[in-house]
Order: sequence, then structure tokens, then C-alpha cells
Amino acid sequence: MAFETESYRLDEKDLDILRALQQDARLTNKELAAKVHLSTTPTYERVKRLERLGYIKQYATILNADKLNKGFAVFCSVKLRRLNSEMALSFCQMVKEIPEVTECYNISGSFDYLLRIQAPDMKYYQQFLLNVIGRHDNIASIESTFVMEEIKHEYSVSV
Repeated sequence: MAFETESYRLDEKDLDILRALQQDARLTNKELAAKVHLSTTPTYERVKRLERLGYIKQYATILNADKLNKGFAVFCSVKLRRLNSEMALSFCQMVKEIPEVTECYNISGSFDYLLRIQAPDMKYYQQFLLNVIGRHDNIASIESTFVMEEIKHEYSVSV
């Protein structure tokens, strides 16, 4: 299956490269080339093209939140009093500066935003809600959903 953008069409080798790098971004070019059955130079050129075209956004190391005492996960739904471009921009800028917020989505439905927050424990989250999120003037309501057990958390995109 091939995917096409405005000027570049991903072929099966490109998809193989993306799959392999999602599994292990630390592969050397030589190891990656062997996995996708290409020589090293075309593999290197394809990876650079995939990076340049934005298919590969970044390379990251996934940390264990429990080991770092940040394993208390909360999904926080936020409703703004008024939703216009100025208020939305203000809220989004605030959220981008808060390290405990690891994900933020503008959503449809009863709430305007869904945040994923990583904290050490319930007490920390309570203070965080009151002293950080709650300080934004335009928040109408907040609903917190606490994660009891993480069943699946994939960082990959199916390709």
C-alpha cells in the first residue's frame, strides 16, 4: 500500500523504513538498511527525505513515568467560559508551558480541551489544579478522570 502527499509518493520501502524506525529509532543506518533490504546509501537518502518531508517528526526516548515518580495519570477535560480565537490561544499558550501536561487536544462535545497530566500523586494533582490550571481566567469547568490501570499506550502510527 502506498501513500501520496502533494509531491511525494511513499512506496513499500519507505513504509518499511518507517515501521522499523518506530520499533527502534536507535538502529544504525547499516542495521536499518539490512532490515529493509536496501543498501546503506539509498536507505540514508530515504530517511533524510522522510525527515525533510515531515513524515518523521522527531526521535525520542520513552521514559518510565512510574520510575520517575510521575506515574499518576489524569485526563482533565476543560470547558472554557467563552471560546473565541483569543481565549483559545491564551489557553493553549498556557498549556504548552506546563510540563505536567503531556498531551492536549482541542475536542468536540461537552468540553473544549482534553489534557493528559502526569503527576506524582493525588495531592500533587489537587494543588496543581488549584494553583496552575485553575488560574486561567476563562475556565468554566474542569472534570478529572483518573487512570487506574494503563491497558495500552502505543506511540506508533499504524503504517
